[in-house]
Amino acid sequence: MRHVSLIVALAAFWLLLSGFYKPFLLAAGLGSVLAIVWFTDRRMKVLDLEGHPTHLSIRALTYWPWLIWEVVKSGWDVTKIILNPRLPISPRLVRVPTSQKTDVGRVIYANSITLTPGTTSLELDEQGILVHALTVAGAEGLATGDMDRRAAAFEAAL
Repeated sequence: MRHVSLIVALAAFWLLLSGFYKPFLLAAGLGSVLAIVWFTDRRMKVLDLEGHPTHLSIRALTYWPWLIWEVVKSGWDVTKIILNPRLPISPRLVRVPTSQKTDVGRVIYANSITLTPGTTSLELDEQGILVHALTVAGAEGLATGDMDRRAAAFEAAL
């Protein structure tokens, strides 16, 4: 199932980027996709649960829109801070605990933090994530644990 899913995903991505639908180019694209899948599985041995997590596909349909909305809201907040002549920042380092059970889940959470403007994940270990927050509100937003809960629910399919 992972092979078929990866072939479909890579072919769709190739078609999206290519924009050319001539028979020769379609055949070359398909050949490239099949070669990539073969190398990924046989030579690199990374076509596994972590390398291509197909089980997360359904949960991504709810997690990604929520994350995009969080990025937009945080981007707006950071824009207001930057445009304010007094530049009201209060940078701080905070350690946020993680409730994810796997490395993939913790990385999803850490990357979600970094994607959100005004916060950056600096260090990820078993105790949690060290985060640089631009403002007190950004640090407090992480302290509520909403993103942690949502990332853990996203990971739950693992």
